[in-house]
Amino acid sequence: MDYCFELLKEDPSGARRGRLQLPSATVETPVFMPVGTSGSVKAVDSDDLWGTLGARIVLGNTYHLYLRPGHEVIRELGGLRHFMGWDGAILTDSGGYQVFSLAKRRSIDEKGVEFSSHIDGSRHLITPEKSVAIQKALGSDVIMAFDECPPAGVETSYLEGSMSRTTRWLDRCIAAWNRHESSSVLFGIVQGGHNESLRRLHTEEICGRDLPGYAIGGLSVGEARERMWEMSELSAKLLPSDKPRYLMGVGFPDDLVRCIGHGVDMFDCVIPTRCARNGLVFTRKGRLPIRNARWAKDPRPIDEDCACPACTRYSRAYIRHLISADEITGHRLATLHNLYFYLTLMDEARGAIDEMRYGEFARGFLETWGDGRHET
Repeated sequence: MDYCFELLKEDPSGARRGRLQLPSATVETPVFMPVGTSGSVKAVDSDDLWGTLGARIVLGNTYHLYLRPGHEVIRELGGLRHFMGWDGAILTDSGGYQVFSLAKRRSIDEKGVEFSSHIDGSRHLITPEKSVAIQKALGSDVIMAFDECPPAGVETSYLEGSMSRTTRWLDRCIAAWNRHESSSVLFGIVQGGHNESLRRLHTEEICGRDLPGYAIGGLSVGEARERMWEMSELSAKLLPSDKPRYLMGVGFPDDLVRCIGHGVDMFDCVIPTRCARNGLVFTRKGRLPIRNARWAKDPRPIDEDCACPACTRYSRAYIRHLISADEITGHRLATLHNLYFYLTLMDEARGAIDEMRYGEFARGFLETWGDGRHET
């Protein structure tokens, strides 16, 4: 198995510059992973991702691919990379987040999670062993341990039980993964909610398994953003310095800039693609609601400093028209722009860390971003 993580440089701010060698690609960190829930990053194709945007790793979702088209179908067709025509690496979410997000459709016990399909209502059971088997069938480079992601605000007793179950499930995932025979690497997930002492305890338990990498779970699940930033900083500093640190499901551009400064290496989130489809695009000055009537005759690009395909050729007025008319091209152009914005931000962050000036870079970005409301 061709895998290693090399920590290349650490900025005085705590930001880290690394290189993650995976079986399918070399990934420079810090990195943002576009989310391809069902084997496709919505509105763009694999050529866009690799060539236009420079992505080298994307995220797929075990729950969704298991239900449709089915992991065995994907295995028979050569694995997810071949299925989607993707030349880079793939990380798959274990399905554990659906334990959180599909609360009305599922029940949890020691075996795993039983749930009703959101597609046809059929009943299914995913266990830690099954989650690993599905991810192996998909041919993932990085498979995530099956965990329980509790919502914000639950009682301490619930958090303690959830943590203990996540640890026991991790041990079952490790046995099913078998590091000596697998072509994938397994990342463990640290839980503990917003309880600092439980976070410390669970980090010690999970890191005691000596896995290839670790994820910070259970954040961005309804808590205040300031609290998420605090807990991401605490969690990142508790994780081993020689392993990649992955903050799951985060976030807006300013979240990424802050959390890179906390020592986080990997991110994923649906925000850039989901916002694009709903007419919200990003610039250095914040979020720009492109549907607004004020842009109906604006000849400027979304962002005059952006070199993405949307900004180099089309006006705000045109993209607003397309999205208002629900034209697919409008969703595609907005998505290309938002992903370009995120991936360029990561490239600039890596450059700033290389030059040991990340603190200055982050301060400048956050000052320009302000509260995220674009006014011009």
